[in-house]
Amino acid sequence: MNEMTPEEDWAAQIEAERQAKIEQFRDSGRSPLPVSMRGDAFPGLEYFDPDPAYRFVAPLHEHDEKETVTVETTADGEQTYRRWGEFRLDVDGEPVVVQAYRPADGADRFWVPFRDETNGEETYGAGRYMDLEPGRDRVDGEWVVDFNVAYNPTCAYNHAYECPLIPAENWLDVAIEAGEKAFPAEPAGADR
Repeated sequence: MNEMTPEEDWAAQIEAERQAKIEQFRDSGRSPLPVSMRGDAFPGLEYFDPDPAYRFVAPLHEHDEKETVTVETTADGEQTYRRWGEFRLDVDGEPVVVQAYRPADGADRFWVPFRDETNGEETYGAGRYMDLEPGRDRVDGEWVVDFNVAYNPTCAYNHAYECPLIPAENWLDVAIEAGEKAFPAEPAGADR
């Protein structure tokens, strides 16, 4: 039996996570989709093929002052985060800086939202998110920043949800052709 290379194993893991999300959206009572879009009516989810060029292992450059940031939401609300640090990456030969935020509740994870040049065309217009957790996304003191796991906020599927908007400092001037693409149906109205 042939063993998979680390890259094949990584791509298989990405595909397995995507399949689990598709099944959860289609079949679970906890799906963010309204009941009318589940089961046989589920339009599916679309993704870019896994691409290792969009997976980085990088240090988090922590800010000396962890400034509190108020982020507006899709429902005219606000959420509070702390700007914890930044990742300095090279995407297709372009230097990219992306901020990592920690929830104000003190949770030990990072929210890494971003907009890029694919928004409104191939991907959700308002941007996408990544979540980084220390137990899962750290390798030898550095972080795995993998745009292949970028996902749409729940408001991309159902307007009943309130989603934080992407801070302007994370609007990237490059195309991130990785992760989840735009939802292939119109977001639903206000039912959960």
